[in-house]
Amino acid sequence: MGTPKLNEWCFTLSAAGSYLLLTPEPLDDINNLKSSTMRYPATHKEETRNRIIRAASRRFRGRGENNVAIADLMQELKLTHGGFYKHFSSKQDLFVESIENAFQESAQMLLEAAKRARPGAELKSIIETYLSPEHCGSASEGCPVAALASEVARHPRPVRLRFDKAIRDHARRFLKYLPGSTEAEKMRHFAVLFSGMAGVLSVARAVADDGMRQRILQGAKEFYIRSFCP
Repeated sequence: MGTPKLNEWCFTLSAAGSYLLLTPEPLDDINNLKSSTMRYPATHKEETRNRIIRAASRRFRGRGENNVAIADLMQELKLTHGGFYKHFSSKQDLFVESIENAFQESAQMLLEAAKRARPGAELKSIIETYLSPEHCGSASEGCPVAALASEVARHPRPVRLRFDKAIRDHARRFLKYLPGSTEAEKMRHFAVLFSGMAGVLSVARAVADDGMRQRILQGAKEFYIRSFCP
């Protein structure tokens, strides 16, 4: 057995706790002593990364990118600020990842509405759910297009390309509910319907008058149901 390297030595207390011994137990990659009680499970890093993404996704949608501080986010999650950079290269990197997560959350909400609908009324239920007062009042848990499209537009092209892909993936989740005889036709209908509803939601969130907000949502809901649902 070879002599341990200097950085592999660590201090441990004697059984009686009265003196220190140098022992050649290895250290992990963050300079913590490896032991059966301190070692993280293999999934720990991925789980931590996903926690950060989910929390950031809701903060970005609810507050806007410029109003989210990484230090505050990590403190809320009881994680160190420096630990952020073990998972993401920058705030922009996290922003992109969080948008993809937001599309998944938004899709889940709408697909659950479709499942609850009677056969043939799935798209009507999706439209009603998207343009509901509840969705309008829950920006942090809602559609990332309505919440963040204007901010994405100011990002570099690589970020916008990731946004493009997220929208295409989002569209494919709903194609079976959209009118059209070909995939291309269904994609065109998706682009018109979902971008239109996102714009409606953005305006409805911006107005201060509750009555005006309700009229905007209800008028748009009736229009899109009449235009897209058989």
